[in-house]
Amino acid sequence: MIKFGTGGWRAIIGDEFTKKNVQLLAQALVDETQIDRIVIGYDRRFLSDVAAGWMAEVFLANDVYVYFSKKETPTPMTMFAVKDLDLEYGVAITASHNPALYNGVKVFTKGGRDATESTTDALKKRLDSGVTVKALKFEEEKDNPKLEMYSPTNKYIDAIMEHIDEKKVRDAELKVVLDPMYGVSKTSLSMILSSLRCDVDVINERHDTLFGGKLPSPASANLKKLESIVLEENYNMGIATDGDADRIGIIDERGRFIHPNLLISLLYYYLLKYKGQKGAAVRNLSTTHLLDRIAKDFNEEVIEVPVGFKHISENMEKHDALIGGESSGGLTIRGHIRGKDGIFAATLLVEMVAVTKTPIGVLLDELHEQYGELYNLERDYRFTESHKSNIYDTLFVKEETPTFHLDVKRISYMDGLKVYFTDGSWVSARFSGTEPLMRIFAEANTEEDVKQLVERFETFLSISPM
Repeated sequence: MIKFGTGGWRAIIGDEFTKKNVQLLAQALVDETQIDRIVIGYDRRFLSDVAAGWMAEVFLANDVYVYFSKKETPTPMTMFAVKDLDLEYGVAITASHNPALYNGVKVFTKGGRDATESTTDALKKRLDSGVTVKALKFEEEKDNPKLEMYSPTNKYIDAIMEHIDEKKVRDAELKVVLDPMYGVSKTSLSMILSSLRCDVDVINERHDTLFGGKLPSPASANLKKLESIVLEENYNMGIATDGDADRIGIIDERGRFIHPNLLISLLYYYLLKYKGQKGAAVRNLSTTHLLDRIAKDFNEEVIEVPVGFKHISENMEKHDALIGGESSGGLTIRGHIRGKDGIFAATLLVEMVAVTKTPIGVLLDELHEQYGELYNLERDYRFTESHKSNIYDTLFVKEETPTFHLDVKRISYMDGLKVYFTDGSWVSARFSGTEPLMRIFAEANTEEDVKQLVERFETFLSISPM
């Protein structure tokens, strides 16, 4: 019942996310890796803290030293702890931006990065072969010498600040409003911004396992309140993070949502032009090719990888890349942890505004003037299992595609299906690795083109967007 997707294992609470399955996964990790130390973090979701205890029961019973988070913790902070403690593995109890009825487990490996497919495949194989769970009772192990209540907060914040020009940010005296979306970023990010002398206000900060009735994803549809506050009260920007704080959403000084495709492009441009850094960019196949235009201008390259930040982490290391990111709002840069970090990304964006002495919206205008504007469209689709089977057969067995109005350059099946056109436009269709749905992404030089690319797929597959 445990299936790893692009962002770890996620399942509906009480259905597949159960104590039995959580402990089976913990035991499989012990049996497969023979670990002797591990760090456990957890977010604010329902059962996250309890499930962290379930995993600790197994690790302690197997004589594994456990660094157990003292309180709910951003996922990137747990990844940092793996790196800082020089551990081979760590885990976080989270379902990231999924709906509130989900929870899950993310597995991290050395250096603070998402587990590779080879690691998760080995765990799945171990689970399929059968494991015998050994477990203690967590409430009876408070004095266990192999249980350490641990907080990486100070070291994590210090590590982020090492990348930031503190003086220039302090001198800028920026006014920022933070929306943690009822998740775990509030403490760390407000501490960072306050120490940088930003005027910080926070909304949606209380502990709410239902996330205020909204999806804890920092997408435009979920940030209308933040947009209005930024515009009405003249903030320099609004910052939103998802449930476990590994992704961001940004509202600029004009009250406009800035798509993550543009955020990673802005940061790459900033690092190359204003900070004089060098290096490639790594993006997944659903992320903007605006990065390619920027890279070409600075004689750098772009590496395209399948969806899943583990692929970005792996290729950043392989190519010594400067930045890696994805269209869903996750990114990191060289020298930090090898996984996505919304808190770090937000801090870097604040520095960008301070160093350039230019609002985000104006910087975006500069970017479009230099490299042109690309239009993006993404839609999600749900369907019955039989319809899904038919779609899979059409696209990936028969390898049939719609007839497009643009000239096709090539077709890739690296991850799902992606069609590249001669004018630089593209469209992709793939089944989600974290939710039971299909996603179609497209990018083109005009709004009409991007709309037509997506609608051709919808008609061809007889599907309607959610």
